[in-house]
Amino acid sequence: MELTAILTPAVEGGYVAYNPETGTTTQGKNIEEALTNLREATELYLEEFPLILAEKRPLLTTFQVASHA
Repeated sequence: MELTAILTPAVEGGYVAYNPETGTTTQGKNIEEALTNLREATELYLEEFPLILAEKRPLLTTFQVASHA
C-alpha cells in the first residue's frame, strides 16, 4: 500500500513526518529515520484501524498568505 508522507524540518532539529491518510505523526533525526518511524507508527495504526482507500490520492499543494512584519 502506498501512502503519503509529509516531512517538515523540526524547530529542535530533525524532521517531523506526517501521514494525512491516517493522521499518524512522528519524528526523526534525519529524513530516513523520520520515514522509518512514520512507517512503523502507520503500520501499528493500520493493525487497529484498517483503511479503505479511495482511488484518488490526497492533493498536496501550497498557497500564499500576506505576511505582516
